Amino acid sequence: MNSWRAPEAHRVPEPHTGDERAMLEGWLDLHRQTLVLKCAGLTAEQLKLRSVEPSTLSLLGLLRHMAEVERGWFRIHAAGEQLEPIYCSETNEDGDFDDVDGADAAADHATFLAEIEAARAAVAGLSLEHEFATERRPAISLRWVYLHMIEEYARHNGHADLLRERIDGATGD
Repeated sequence: MNSWRAPEAHRVPEPHTGDERAMLEGWLDLHRQTLVLKCAGLTAEQLKLRSVEPSTLSLLGLLRHMAEVERGWFRIHAAGEQLEPIYCSETNEDGDFDDVDGADAAADHATFLAEIEAARAAVAGLSLEHEFATERRPAISLRWVYLHMIEEYARHNGHADLLRERIDGATGD
């Protein structure tokens, strides 16, 4: 029996002053840490629990999804790194959410944290005005990516609140 539990987590308060980059990074980090906090102390089995059928939403799925999103927006798109997705593919577009039953929660948790650090490093030398194109948009700035990621985490952290409450009754911000 695997006794692994998601490690305890602590959030650093969001910045109240600073330049634009510091504010964007600070708010994004708060949301990243919030997702980690929602998983803290849970077993692998608890992290894999689905919300309500037919949804495949789970806390582990959210960690996997956000690792995928961190890689996609910061590393692949903004920094232009030649990387493959982690959990998804053309034939399995929702592998991040759908394939958690047999997943290694400890490894996926570590992957999430590693992708955050890799994303930070990938864009550290790029200005907020740095632009790139995607298949759907001819020009996107790194500033847009930060704002989008804050929105993405905020939405999914709302899901994480409900999932955590369903698992063990824990609520909070």
